[in-house]
Amino acid sequence: MSDPSKPDCAATSTHCGSNHAGMAIELLNEQCFCISLQEGALEQALQDELTLPGAENIFALISERCPHLFSARPVFISSSQAERIAQVVQAIESVVALPAYRAAVLDYAPEIARHTPRGARGVFFGYDFHVNAERIALIEINTNAGGAMLNALLARAQHACCAVMQDIVFDTATAQAFEAEIVAMFLHEWQLAEQDRPLRSIAIVDEAPQQQYLYPEFLLFQQLFQRQGWQAVIVAPAELEWRDGYLWHGELQIDLVYNRLTDFLLEAPASAALRSAYLADAVLLTPHPQAHALYADKRNLALLSDAQRLQELGVAPEVQKILLENIPHTEQVKPEHAERLWAQRRHLFFKPHAGYGGRAAYRGDKLTKRVWEEILAGEYIAQAIVAPGERVTGSIQQPAQLKFDLRFYTYQGKVQWSAARTYQGQTTNFRTPGGGFAPVYSIPDERLLAGVAHISGLLEQQA
Repeated sequence: MSDPSKPDCAATSTHCGSNHAGMAIELLNEQCFCISLQEGALEQALQDELTLPGAENIFALISERCPHLFSARPVFISSSQAERIAQVVQAIESVVALPAYRAAVLDYAPEIARHTPRGARGVFFGYDFHVNAERIALIEINTNAGGAMLNALLARAQHACCAVMQDIVFDTATAQAFEAEIVAMFLHEWQLAEQDRPLRSIAIVDEAPQQQYLYPEFLLFQQLFQRQGWQAVIVAPAELEWRDGYLWHGELQIDLVYNRLTDFLLEAPASAALRSAYLADAVLLTPHPQAHALYADKRNLALLSDAQRLQELGVAPEVQKILLENIPHTEQVKPEHAERLWAQRRHLFFKPHAGYGGRAAYRGDKLTKRVWEEILAGEYIAQAIVAPGERVTGSIQQPAQLKFDLRFYTYQGKVQWSAARTYQGQTTNFRTPGGGFAPVYSIPDERLLAGVAHISGLLEQQA
């Protein structure tokens, strides 16, 4: 339904047309109660598509351990928003390729980040964005982003339930193509490392993997790898052994480690064998410490959102424009700036530079003096707040308002897949009823520019 409080905007100019498309997207996220994930669809998708033993156990694990892993409702963005996000990804890739940037970042990175692995780029980078009206904001970059296989499973279970979604909903073929791309990505990593023999074995490595919230995803990866004829094991780093010049799990020589550790720099005693094998180039580790230093260290966002630093690094003007428009201003927290940052805290979000998963991250307006002292004593960045998007779920009779962010999975600068994470609270948490991973449907701007009234009519048909 149209909102008379919003201005009528004829699509006669680029700026006005963009606003008009944004209004339509907001309307869909506020008032579309489509259910794209029906009860029982995930279990059926597992039974239909995963032929190896254990599919039923994966569904049981998801149901018991992760009851709020998937949202039943999609999140909508415009095609122009998706294109701008892809431009941000490509812009960052072009900066990371600059010798001056790499030298600047590796200068403050730990020593292990200076070890250059043979060719490997790193699988499953995750660029996390807030999208609010026409604003696109890169919040952070992750180099071991979880959820890709879970979102492929979600795509298998989608269905279109209204005219808005009829030709944009994912299908089994889409999911299968993404899974084929995942396999090709791991093979490409192996080839980049100039290996002259076939890939035979993969270890999926995380600390206490069976206790991890996303352990069901590890099982999905294991089945995907086994379908390629690769031996695949799910292990903790302490279960690996460095001997005779190779990395071993029992009597299985490990060729490739798919790294899901949050011990990004392999500093923990349990990671000693993996660290030794990595530094000796005796195993292909992906993603690896250097990738984390170049992309995921949050101090990099301060560099990437600083016009003067970008100019000094020799970043092209058109790339600077993309970065400065789409990365919220970020700076390292330093004691000499404490008074100013405390005064501005209500507009800032504070994160540890090596943090992950929202741990020890704080909105400035929630800070106590005690926590502020901890931030000053730690290694934090301060990032200008850009509010996340909002998705109304529940029902027309009992709507529930959730926040969402967008995760774009990439490899070598190419966007492979996108997903939303819907939630309540300060950060994504997978504990919100009705929240969790949601499919992201990108709608062409020309369809949105046909008018908010048309979409309002479709939404009224739903009601």
